[in-house]
Amino acid sequence: MTVRELLQEVTRAAPPDERPLEHGDSRALDVPCRGVTHDSRRVEAGWVFVAVRGLSSDGAEFALQAIAAGAAAVVAEREASVAPSVPWIVVTDARRALAELASAFFGHPSREMRVVGTTGTNGKTTTSYLVASIFEAAGTRCGLLGTTTYRIGAHEVAATRTTPEAPELHGMMRQMVEAGCGACVMEVSSHALALRRADGTRLSAAVFTNLTRDHLDFHGSMENYFAAKRRLFEMLPEDAPAAINADDPRCAAIMEVTRRPVTYALNQAADVTPGPLSFSLDGLEFDARTPQGIVHVRSPLVGRPNVYNVLAAVSVTTALGLPLDAIERGLSRLQGVPGRFERASSSDDDITVVVDYAHTDDALRNLLEMARPLAPRRLITVFGAGGGRDHTKRPLMGMVAARLSDVVVITSDNPRTEDPSRIIDEVNLGAQPEMRQGGAEVLAMVDRRKAILHAVGQADSGDMVLIAGKGHEKYQEIEGGLVPFDDVAVAREALGVRRLRSPVG
Repeated sequence: MTVRELLQEVTRAAPPDERPLEHGDSRALDVPCRGVTHDSRRVEAGWVFVAVRGLSSDGAEFALQAIAAGAAAVVAEREASVAPSVPWIVVTDARRALAELASAFFGHPSREMRVVGTTGTNGKTTTSYLVASIFEAAGTRCGLLGTTTYRIGAHEVAATRTTPEAPELHGMMRQMVEAGCGACVMEVSSHALALRRADGTRLSAAVFTNLTRDHLDFHGSMENYFAAKRRLFEMLPEDAPAAINADDPRCAAIMEVTRRPVTYALNQAADVTPGPLSFSLDGLEFDARTPQGIVHVRSPLVGRPNVYNVLAAVSVTTALGLPLDAIERGLSRLQGVPGRFERASSSDDDITVVVDYAHTDDALRNLLEMARPLAPRRLITVFGAGGGRDHTKRPLMGMVAARLSDVVVITSDNPRTEDPSRIIDEVNLGAQPEMRQGGAEVLAMVDRRKAILHAVGQADSGDMVLIAGKGHEKYQEIEGGLVPFDDVAVAREALGVRRLRSPVG
């Protein structure tokens, strides 16, 4: 495909009032297109450079650098400040153009698979893993794109962000098709939706898990945050089902923009609901009632929040017509999700240690409410809050932890460029006795490793230690750099020290 052919394909798809304006020598467009990018540092000969506006700079400022590197054309939202030596195409939305160009360049791979998008504040990752497991159980190789990993056929790499930028997203979907994948499940973050990273993707279905406070540093308000999430459902084709959590207050607003809603709930009337629930540290057992029949759920996943995740997966896969027996097998085969109520302890330990990604006040509340009935004795919680993000959730997290735990150790998370002691002080405001009910003992330890070692070492036999906030992450973000750190590895180190100190050990 030449650069001209690529641009023409995208132009035909744009509304008449959004058709790009072309400037410069158009003869340069008749070269083979070698790639599409918004990063001028990646441009090579024959590439199309799309100048997107960032939070702090305009990509058009780097256009000359891209042209010097061999760009065959520049796509931007404004005209060039000087006469360009290559075609310069002006569009109304460069991010949308980037996504549409990337999809076209890679041959529209989402049209060759069943793509399921999951969005919401909590539960996206686990729901995506469940849906992928069900597709695999039904005999369809399934790719996976999300917070913890990018899985392309048999190949898997650690994720760099929940939803990749459009060129990487469509490039990986093309690799999935070439690897024999007939389906792809992708987490679609609110940032990605606001920044149009997933545009150009043909969705076969979508899932809405819930909406609670998060990312207000980026979106500014809950209404803006929700509007970003709802875009996923506005992108759905008319025949594509949308699985929607009817227990969430935003359900009705999602249903307004979908043609094939399928609701699930524990507390409201819905299309998919559970029978009597059985909870234990060994997993979940219940029957899910669906319009297609009963799904007998036997899952190693733990706790009430995972009932919602299972119901979401059942809702979307039954709506897509997957066999009920394959759904049951897929649910039972998924042993766990990295960093989601992941047990670091073993049957040889006299305490239970769990690592979880919960990093908002609502997610922390769900985690602690789930863990409380499973903890034989005390519940000890180790957590912090990330730097450079929404400050307002910090005292709320402290309040939740102190109200629902017996012992709280507030520590560093990913401080980024902030002083971790200051973050801890803000979290601790909500943990003060006058701010919450309950008599939890509250400690503060800046060093996360020491905090984990202390919590595990001081626990009494039968206690449960929850280490929250980072989950699957293998690093801490400190002063703009990444420092290796793994909650599970540190927890197991602490358990090893504990065993050596025990009388039996």
